[in-house]
Amino acid sequence: MSDAPNRFLVAGAGLSTLAALLHVAIIFVGPSWYRLFGAGEQMARLAESGHWYPPLITTGIALVLGAWALVAASAAGVIAPLPLLKPALCVITAIYLLRGLAVLPMFAIDRALATPFWWWSSAICLVYGLVHLIGLHQMWSRL
Repeated sequence: MSDAPNRFLVAGAGLSTLAALLHVAIIFVGPSWYRLFGAGEQMARLAESGHWYPPLITTGIALVLGAWALVAASAAGVIAPLPLLKPALCVITAIYLLRGLAVLPMFAIDRALATPFWWWSSAICLVYGLVHLIGLHQMWSRL
């Protein structure tokens, strides 16, 4: 048995970190990035007006993604084991996978709902979820 960190969970931690940092960057760049990354016109307009809501929500998302990165890094063996590691990683993996598949029922219900943003973001989340799933499967007995 190797003591090397699990490559898939290290990648998953990196992907979640990247997503967290991107959300932080969106706050600093401002309304144009809220639009570019699909937050919607209402969020962009609130950001333009200096409203507290967009940065608060975006900071919350970044913090969650950062926490998910820590869980993946812990499960990979890069940092010390965190409590409830196995159930936490299962939930994170499930959320990424479900978010990745979310565009399919939208497309089935009303094709107009499945915008390019939803297709791209779902594809990204599906990849994140699959990376986590492979790592979770590989580390299952050690968690």
